[in-house]
Amino acid sequence: MNKFELAQPKTVKEVFEYLDKKNTKIKAGGIDIIDLMKEGLESPKRLVNIRYILELNFIRENGDGTISIGPAVTLADIATSSIIKQYFPALASAAGLAATPQIRNTATLGGNLCQRPRCWYFRSEDFNCSRNGGDECFALFGENKYHAVLGNGNGCAVVQASGTSIPLIALNAFMKVTDGKNEKTVLLENFYIGPDKDITKETILKENELITEIVIPAESKRVRNHYIKFKEKQSYDWPLADVAVVLNMNNDKCSRAGIVLGSAAPIPWRAGEAEDFIKGKTVTQDVARETADLAMKDSYPLEQNAYKVRLFKTIIYRAICEAAGIDGYK
Repeated sequence: MNKFELAQPKTVKEVFEYLDKKNTKIKAGGIDIIDLMKEGLESPKRLVNIRYILELNFIRENGDGTISIGPAVTLADIATSSIIKQYFPALASAAGLAATPQIRNTATLGGNLCQRPRCWYFRSEDFNCSRNGGDECFALFGENKYHAVLGNGNGCAVVQASGTSIPLIALNAFMKVTDGKNEKTVLLENFYIGPDKDITKETILKENELITEIVIPAESKRVRNHYIKFKEKQSYDWPLADVAVVLNMNNDKCSRAGIVLGSAAPIPWRAGEAEDFIKGKTVTQDVARETADLAMKDSYPLEQNAYKVRLFKTIIYRAICEAAGIDGYK
């Protein structure tokens, strides 16, 4: 790892004074950026630490009913927040099931949303993969047990690494982003970039931009929501599959659904056709099973990861049943 300067701004305004210089990166918990530096994929001359800026560390219920979360809030704080647990148990679960207790007490929401893929070909200096500016995705025909089964036909088979993005997208969350002069609002679903648009990037965030707030709409406080993460050892492993389901229920009938998959594709994958199918229906086990099958209709498994298709169908079915309040184990 190369030597670097560490800047410690106390306000958001000060952050942009440091970001004016080239080869500067933002650090919050530092889990991902430090890994990237150790792996030789990043070599910034300066890190700007936003972890202790109070303007970015909050969970609050606003006067209009929305819930706002600062990007510097740790995953542990999200998992234990009474507000989050009351309205959005799916988000509390996603934060609480990430990594280890030590990492959850360091890693932040902003960092989790922006982390780069964990594909071993991407993370290795020995492989000049397409995401690193090369001309080949080694995972497509190599070791791909944990890789994408959806959206992998555009030259890259990584899976999106953020667990918290899955329930947030299902809840129709948006974020506020600033470059120090202008602020813009971005629907979280539109924050992520697929390899068909830019194979070298995961998000639309520019180097001179900062996430200042993640907002969950007021109407999402009235939905039923559930999150399931399935891991190989059920410990600190990266997930094989995870899913968030949001249901607006009128008695036992669904009026709106959000079904978003993680560890399935290079971006958080919204199962739009499945969402449309379940809308307006009475949610039964049979409907939940048909919805899960439809969500995986366009899957394209690679040589070693066909098991993921069946696994996703199972946990989507169970998450729908849990959100609807019916038995998902029959």
